[in-house]
Amino acid sequence: MAGKIIIDTERCKGCGLCVVVCPKSSIVISKKSNKNGYFPAQPVPADRRPVESGVEGAADTDCTGCCLCAIICPEAIIEVYRDQPNKIDIVAKPGKKGKPRLVEEKT
Repeated sequence: MAGKIIIDTERCKGCGLCVVVCPKSSIVISKKSNKNGYFPAQPVPADRRPVESGVEGAADTDCTGCCLCAIICPEAIIEVYRDQPNKIDIVAKPGKKGKPRLVEEKT
């Protein structure tokens, strides 16, 4: 596991946007409603059983820590943690430092 998500299920309105964008299908809509009558999103554990917890949902999932769910959430109620950063590869590396140029000069 490279990531972990925490969803405030009491504030979630169950729009399902996070479910759609999750590349690992680590989020589902709960079958239980919250105190406002919405069916909130919740993380799916690695063994694929829904989490039946209290106010917040957190589980060991197949989450990669990509943050797409947190970015798309209109209520901003999803927190993403990367608890094993050694499994996340850095793909962008800083380039050479020098004088920036917009156009290369011909010699």
